[in-house]
Amino acid sequence: MIAWTEGGGTKSARWRSEAGLPAYEQLVVVDDRLSVDAAWKLAGGGTAMLWRGDWQNARHLLQGLSRRADRQPRSGSQKKPATPAEAFEQHRQNQGRRAQALGLLLVPLGGDYSIPLRRAQDVRQACIEAYGPPSGEDSLVSLRELLAVVSAHEWRKKGVPVPAVEGRIYPHYGVFSPVRGEYVDLVAKAPLPANCDLAFDIGTGSGIIAAILARRGVKQIVATDMDERALACASENVEKLGLTAAIRLVKTDLFPEGRAKLVVCNPPWLPAQVGWPRTSRPMARAG
Repeated sequence: MIAWTEGGGTKSARWRSEAGLPAYEQLVVVDDRLSVDAAWKLAGGGTAMLWRGDWQNARHLLQGLSRRADRQPRSGSQKKPATPAEAFEQHRQNQGRRAQALGLLLVPLGGDYSIPLRRAQDVRQACIEAYGPPSGEDSLVSLRELLAVVSAHEWRKKGVPVPAVEGRIYPHYGVFSPVRGEYVDLVAKAPLPANCDLAFDIGTGSGIIAAILARRGVKQIVATDMDERALACASENVEKLGLTAAIRLVKTDLFPEGRAKLVVCNPPWLPAQVGWPRTSRPMARAG
């Protein structure tokens, strides 16, 4: 739950965060009068902002905050990295701070996932796909996360054309979208082992790699994942592509039983530093 003061009293609602972030302790109610400068100052102090103004203006404010976050740091404000590893870590830290600042703009959701703001769009179906059936509880969510939910809904509705699978892949929320072509081309063109009748696809996600291997003639692919969303997404894609006879989905940690001549894995994220909590790792999955 998250609590705040509004209208002279204390209010509370369910807190939503797919990244598992804790509810913010500092929260103020804001509206259309809030400028980008003022919002940036609040974000810099770690104060969350609950939006009560116009929906479209909230999106404009988030865009303004994004532009502010993308400004180059002042000369001398950051130590120049001495190695590529230091440069990588500094970049991911900057990205983490950017995400944290942009995530402080919150919007309300009704118990049916409707948005009680002027000119609000209908996000109910998108939220059902991401969060499950509505519980009837009012909730607060980061506008940035909610827009990602809506974007994922559009990807799922339209699909991503992938010539290598002779069809489309329909990613679900929280499952990596196959929008980068280099790994798809690699799997589609790399030589296969001789007499490759069995392959393992580790961390299948949307199922795209397993589907490519099936299209290339591998008779049996065992595709594994630990995430229920990924398995549901892969199952839907495998069925739509007519590949259920060739691809078997298994919920397991990394490898299934047995051995295969070919093992393929496209990791969804890599930690910048071992030992960091998953939700704070700079390259943790966005959702």
